[in-house]
Amino acid sequence: MNHTRLADIAAQAGVSEATVSRVLNGRAGVAATTRQAVLAALDLMGYERPHRLRRRSNGLIGLVVPELGNPIFPAFAQAVEKALTKHGYTTLLCTQEPGGAPEDEFTELLLDRGVAGIVFASGLHADTTARMDRYIRLTDQGMPIVLVDGYNAGIPAPFISPDDRLAARLAVQHLVDLGHERIGLALGQRRFVPVIRKIEGFRQAMEQLLGRPAADELIQHSLFSVEGGQAAAGALIDRGCTGVFCASDLMALGAIRAARERGLSVPGDVSVVGFDDSPLMAFTDPPLTTVRKPIRAMAAAAVQTLIEEIGGTPARHIELVYQPELVVRGSTGSGPRVSR
Repeated sequence: MNHTRLADIAAQAGVSEATVSRVLNGRAGVAATTRQAVLAALDLMGYERPHRLRRRSNGLIGLVVPELGNPIFPAFAQAVEKALTKHGYTTLLCTQEPGGAPEDEFTELLLDRGVAGIVFASGLHADTTARMDRYIRLTDQGMPIVLVDGYNAGIPAPFISPDDRLAARLAVQHLVDLGHERIGLALGQRRFVPVIRKIEGFRQAMEQLLGRPAADELIQHSLFSVEGGQAAAGALIDRGCTGVFCASDLMALGAIRAARERGLSVPGDVSVVGFDDSPLMAFTDPPLTTVRKPIRAMAAAAVQTLIEEIGGTPARHIELVYQPELVVRGSTGSGPRVSR
């Protein structure tokens, strides 16, 4: 490496050129933190590390997510990848785009690559109509797996979930506190575990907080997309709902579109609450009130659990449930019971 490059790296790392030279040549006498600073400078400036200094991966970990169109999934994948890197593992990301390879095909691919373990997020394990033997085969083979977002009693593996019932309760409580009584729930297909749980939480909260059971017409199923949210929330608004809790932030953006399409303002006429707190929701118009899914905590738990399994700890059939939190922004306001 020439003198100019050495000087640039030394300046970036805040050390002398002689120190950079010692690190690059693998010589002793350099503190671990200093050595790390030089390697970080090298990476940051786009120089290749000398072969002997390249990171050695402990192995590959498969991460299967349903799609990248919903920003919560890239955020979750990033959090998992960051946590795995600390343990020296490399992530192989598989994305199930509509019309693309199915989950079973990805699983075969990952097994062919010799992965040390697999994290499945919002996969077929969350679908109550899907067969679960695909996961049982993996656990029978001794493949460490962790399943995120969706629980099934028949799979002897660890599960990581947000508290979907509490998420619905937080949203309903917020809307009731603002004076809304006619509150609707917009969510995805009925067959998914998180959907079932949100409905349970919604019904319970409506009964406890408003003193009457939630009518079926206050629950509308659609797709987990902007268009799905627009269709579901549109139907709820047409039935007189002044507050709508949507099971994803994308659906909530669709709900805002549905309100405006009817000449209504958000939050003036209709209040909208999302779920996830995916990136950029603080910058929508209006900024979205949402129930934050604890993805960093869930990603850290998924990785820690998987690493323990890889290390020889027997897989436990448990569900670790993480608490969501309400994030109040500009898409919710006073309901009919409160004077504006």
